[in-house]
Amino acid sequence: MDDFSTLHDGVLKIITPPTNFSNEALSSTLFLFLFLSTCVLFIASHLLPWRFFSLLFCWVSISIGHPSLQQFILNNHADHIRPRERSAKSWLDAWIARDIIFDEPPESREVETFELQRRKGGSRGEWESWLFSPNPYDPLSPQRIAGQRPKGTRFFEDVSAPKGWEWGDKKWVLDLGSREWVEERLVQGVEVEVEGERWITDLVEADESVSAAKKGKKVGPGWEEGNGNEQVPFGQWRRRRWIRTVRRKGVSSSNDSSSSSSSSN
Repeated sequence: MDDFSTLHDGVLKIITPPTNFSNEALSSTLFLFLFLSTCVLFIASHLLPWRFFSLLFCWVSISIGHPSLQQFILNNHADHIRPRERSAKSWLDAWIARDIIFDEPPESREVETFELQRRKGGSRGEWESWLFSPNPYDPLSPQRIAGQRPKGTRFFEDVSAPKGWEWGDKKWVLDLGSREWVEERLVQGVEVEVEGERWITDLVEADESVSAAKKGKKVGPGWEEGNGNEQVPFGQWRRRRWIRTVRRKGVSSSNDSSSSSSSSN
């Protein structure tokens, strides 16, 4: 019984790694060769001398139990087989890399949402959460100039992935590069918090910029760097940017497409 257990464990140790799809390319290649061999045997099996093969297999199985023959096989394996194992493996790896092609990983990208807060009761009042918007609602944004309210969703959990995409990670991450996205969008009339909670806060002068923009006057660029200590009078709004990764969904039915969630960007 011990011999059977040892033989069983040895066979599993040899067969399991290449067939359990831990290496998907190698396992796929192995099953491809087995499939092709099965097809060939279905066609040509009646032409093969199966009795001779059975007799040869039995004689070899019995003969390798002889100590002298075992030593002969081990010596020839070390002299002739082992030196060629590396080149054979390299050829197989190159063939797999060239001819075994899997689906590419799904396309991924980064989406954003802006957490907006509004000040209650003057320039020194407390901040209250307002909503999560796809736009920063900065002082010179088209919505702000047109006198429109910011659009978005009230709660973080209600921000959904764009249509045809799904979340690629578990949670939103605060964008610590507040200065970079402010400069990229040419946001004006704000104080940039480069440390701490990374709020981008309207300055009191931003209201004057909005009024000038409504009248069609040219507004000069500019923003200030701050640390959120509120030593300068601020405007009514502040925002910070959250980012998250999404990946494109696979091809699905029209029913799945119609039930996809609305875009947050």
